[in-house]
Amino acid sequence: MATQHPYRRSSWAHAKAPDLDAFEALASETLAQLPNEILALCGHVQISLADYAEDDILNAMGIEDPHELLGLFEGVGLAQVGDEPFTGQMPNRIWLYRRAILDYWASGDETLGDIVSHVLIHEIGHHFGLSDEDMERIEEAADLTM
Repeated sequence: MATQHPYRRSSWAHAKAPDLDAFEALASETLAQLPNEILALCGHVQISLADYAEDDILNAMGIEDPHELLGLFEGVGLAQVGDEPFTGQMPNRIWLYRRAILDYWASGDETLGDIVSHVLIHEIGHHFGLSDEDMERIEEAADLTM
């Protein structure tokens, strides 16, 4: 059993950064709170986690700093082909990038759970065929009504 240093009484003194399993749990909690109609449309989407995006993805997107990409939707959105995959199509996938999200979390005052939820829901928006601009308008409209 590890002993606590007598000068370190804070619960943060022994805390470690959340691992990929913790991120999976946060993503699962977000999915569990989504309306059934939304979940039904996400049936073919895989949720994957990694510390950072692969170099080839960053290069293709023109991103030099891997901390700039918190999440990514890969695939063909429902608006483009409907909700059934066609032959040979890889399943749609949402990536959550742990280290990039942790860096973003450390630089602000949002909770980690809120950030993971926001990134996941943002990427689900891409699955539905929404652009970043579409989602920004929706978020701005929601902020105005609150």
